[in-house]
This record gives sequence, C-alpha cells and structure tokens, in this order.
Amino acid sequence: TMDRYLVVSPHVPEECIKAIEQVLVLGHITHFDWGCMDGDHTGWAIVDAESHSHALMSVPSFLRHKARAVKLTKFSPEEVKAMHEKA
Repeated sequence: TMDRYLVVSPHVPEECIKAIEQVLVLGHITHFDWGCMDGDHTGWAIVDAESHSHALMSVPSFLRHKARAVKLTKFSPEEVKAMHEKA
C-alpha cells in the first residue's frame, strides 16, 4: 500500500545545477519545489511510495545521504475531536 511522503533534499550551491538536472533525469522534476532562488538550497517533494527508502529514490543518488523522507498523515475534524475527548 502506498503512503504519502514529504521528501526534503538539501544541497549546497555548488551542487544546485547537478541536483536539478538529475531530478529531471529521474523523472521527478514536476514533483519538486525548490528554495534555491530564495537562498535555501533545498528541494521539497510530496511523493507516493511504499516506504521511506522508496520515497528517497526520487532524490539523486549523490544527495540521498543528506535527504530525508517524512510519512504524512492527514487528520479529519472528527479525528481531532476524538483526540480531545480522549485527553
């Protein structure tokens, strides 16, 4: 079953062009948003994947050791209400 993950992939300015080009080659360029033009050399993407490690496959291999994937969860208003009732 697929879950949604936020992928955070930082890089240094010297890696910027290579990072963006390799994300393009990997086919994930439309998934990523970039902070580079605002001085924050990071790419963020939300991907559907089976696991954290699969989510990180969207990151170029030379940056993968610096990247992280966070499994995302949405809460409905009812779930939030139930949390308060249990507290």
